[in-house]
Amino acid sequence: MPPLVLLAVLGAALLHASWNAMLRSGADRLFTTTMMSVVVVGVCAVALPFVSHPAVPSWPYVLLSGVLHVGYYLFLIRAYREGDFVQTYPIARGSSPLVVTLGAALFANERLSLSTTLGVVLVACGILALAFEGGRFSLGSVPAALGTGGFIGAYSVTDGVGVRLSGTALGYAVWMCLVWGVGMPLLYVLFRDVKSLVRPLADNARAAGAGLLSLLAYGLILWAMQYAPLGPVSALRETSVVFAALIGWLFLGQRVGLRRGVACVVIAAGAAWLGYTAHAPKPPPGPSAVAQKEG
Repeated sequence: MPPLVLLAVLGAALLHASWNAMLRSGADRLFTTTMMSVVVVGVCAVALPFVSHPAVPSWPYVLLSGVLHVGYYLFLIRAYREGDFVQTYPIARGSSPLVVTLGAALFANERLSLSTTLGVVLVACGILALAFEGGRFSLGSVPAALGTGGFIGAYSVTDGVGVRLSGTALGYAVWMCLVWGVGMPLLYVLFRDVKSLVRPLADNARAAGAGLLSLLAYGLILWAMQYAPLGPVSALRETSVVFAALIGWLFLGQRVGLRRGVACVVIAAGAAWLGYTAHAPKPPPGPSAVAQKEG
């Protein structure tokens, strides 16, 4: 994996763990995610005149990803309501590379090598360890966390294929974020009402900060997906579980025992191995490639 791509994905991992910690620490997470989406829509609307439009073949992926992102946020809210940040976050993020790797093999023609399989196994073992506390299986937040991981995997594969067809990572990101950013407020009004969106400045500031971090984090991932296979990019991004454990311990007052600590290290090791063994994907043929072929 090129060093610049590696740094971009690691930076996205830190940003992602940070905005998730902000969401988990909030009292009303549906409100926070809704206001995050409002901020994202505002930023994307301003950027829209200055970015290239995605190519026509990528538009179904733009729309599908926007819908999947809404489902992801709903599952994420449920997971954080039922479990601690230091448990639910690693399970949700750690399970997604398995889905992405399988989806990439099915839909993006990315085949698993033996070394890539080793990285996937390490990630899976780390997830399994996180699901056990005190020697028994903890069922509380695991289903919602795994469902969140499923949505992460689904939209990651969708975006990985879509952004390669789009011809512009920035344009694709802006339009996709507009789709999910409009969907969340509509769901909020459906579940509650418009008046309850009026909150103190501190609540809005927290949500605005989280929204900007989430936009930047996923923009980096979409850019990286153009230059590295989807499975390894997704897995390397999940080194964020290490950042999440540190944030939960330092700022949220949550205990990180030996079992969780070892599990996070195993997940991070598997993700790092995937990043190390990754090779750049073959880009879809662009106008220049077509012209050379015809010439």
